[in-house]
Amino acid sequence: MSFRLVFALIFVVCAALLGTAFYMEYGMGLEPCPLCWLQRYAFMAVALVSLLALLHNPVAVGQRIYGLLLAVFAGTGLGLAGRQLWLQSLPEDQVPACGPSVDYMLEVLPWMDVLKTALRGTGDCAEVVWRFLGLSIPGWTAVFFAILVVVGLVLLGRRPGRH
Repeated sequence: MSFRLVFALIFVVCAALLGTAFYMEYGMGLEPCPLCWLQRYAFMAVALVSLLALLHNPVAVGQRIYGLLLAVFAGTGLGLAGRQLWLQSLPEDQVPACGPSVDYMLEVLPWMDVLKTALRGTGDCAEVVWRFLGLSIPGWTAVFFAILVVVGLVLLGRRPGRH
């Protein structure tokens, strides 16, 4: 499969996943928790890298760099999804307290405090509000991020060239 086709497919998948996330928020009324927001940003970063790789169509070292960026951003998303899955697995008495909405925190707190709170997760992050085939939202994002990490690592280790 060609380098450009791989990144075109990744871009389309990320756009579809982000579209689904916004539908779940605005169409279904599911309020995203702080970790959900960070996972969205990770998908946006992967989509941006994919779009740049698609447009740039580099050879040799450039292909490896895009593979590395893909693996790093998808790996970050996988870590965030893993954190949320861990929070969801906690017994009720160990779940952290719920916090204010991300919008409110952005209005009243410095952005570094918002980021720290989001990375820690809140009780909102531990709540399972939707399932499909037995997996919660962070379960599905973890699946997609894991696939993207593997693709990035394959591209990183692949012998570059125009295919």
